[in-house]
Amino acid sequence: MSHFARTSRPKPPPTGEEEAGAVLKLGEFQNVDTLTLSEANLVINALIAKRNKDRKGANETEILTLTRDYLDTFARFKKKENVEAVERLLSARKELTKFERAQLGRSQQPRSKNVVNSGNELTGAREGSLCCDTADEAKTLIPSLQDKISDEDLGDLLDEMEKLMG
Repeated sequence: MSHFARTSRPKPPPTGEEEAGAVLKLGEFQNVDTLTLSEANLVINALIAKRNKDRKGANETEILTLTRDYLDTFARFKKKENVEAVERLLSARKELTKFERAQLGRSQQPRSKNVVNSGNELTGAREGSLCCDTADEAKTLIPSLQDKISDEDLGDLLDEMEKLMG
């Protein structure tokens, strides 16, 4: 049992009002600008480049390194031009909320499969980022899209985004 004095105030319990279901209930985050993982990747890499330039190779924190590694792995769109093109595509869809646009522009967790490597060891190999291939898949993962955009329009949007991957 610890007898140390509290150094910070306790975190308030979550209100439980936030929900990303068929109806978005995002509380204080309802109309907040959001970033896709690809956009966040550009921001973090620009920050690191600036720090390295200004401080001539300043040490990165572990959190920054882990964040950069995560974003490098899961960002769907690698080239700045493609990230900007996807943002233009998504921003043109005014019927979608900022949250929905960010969700469409992000990747999902990669699928893993077990593979035997050359040393006869069983390893989990990534097939790459799972992206929404169809309007049905997107509407399943982002239920609030259901009545906002037709399957045909959503499919066309996903096809255009797929052309920009890489």
